[in-house]
Formats: sequence, structure tokens, C-alpha cells
Amino acid sequence: MEKDNLTVKAINKNVRTSPRKLALVCNFIKGKKADIALRDLEFTRKKVAIDVSKTVKSAISNAENNNQFDIDNLFVKEAYVGKSLVMKRFRPRAKGRASPIKKPFSRITIVLEEKKTKKVSK
Repeated sequence: MEKDNLTVKAINKNVRTSPRKLALVCNFIKGKKADIALRDLEFTRKKVAIDVSKTVKSAISNAENNNQFDIDNLFVKEAYVGKSLVMKRFRPRAKGRASPIKKPFSRITIVLEEKKTKKVSK
């Protein structure tokens, strides 16, 4: 059985952190094998690593259950971040003024790919 599409993805839509902070963690796992990426995220000293780890686990289970991929051959092909909604709050200031506070949300997309192993015929 030959599979045409060897990629699978998972998207986490509303992560309560800025895209800039999240991009640091996503760039850290690009190109790594899926199990090594999960191990590295476990020991990363960033709070958002937990959310990235959940998204990678979701992509792995998508690959295993929906596409019957071999989870030992999966690696992180792409990991990127996009902007989502922004909560706007206001802070009281002097002389009756108010200053805005922006609380951004992010969207994580993890794309996994299965590396083909070529069998050598004798």
C-alpha cells in the first residue's frame, strides 16, 4: 500500500500567549524527530512548551489513527505560529485618562511528515 500524502497536521487555535514568545519554542523543535521533540519540550524552561507539546501529541495521534503512519518515522516538518484574537483591556491612569493593554492569543500549527524507508531488494 503506497501513501500519496505523507504529512499530517494539528492546529491549536487559542493559546494565551504572544506569537513572538511562542515562535521561539516552535523554532526549537523544527526538523527534529517527533519523540525527540517531545522530550526536548518536556525540559524546556518556557511555560508555552506545555501547549506546544500538546499540539505535537495531537499531531502524532492524528498520524497514527487517521493515516496509519509509523510513529517511529515521524519528524516535525513545519512548526509555525500565527496571530489569533487580541483581548483589549484598559488601565486607569492619572488625570482621568486610560491606557490600553493588549492581551494577544496565538495559533500553533504543527506539520509532521513520515520519512520513507527504502527497502533494498536482493
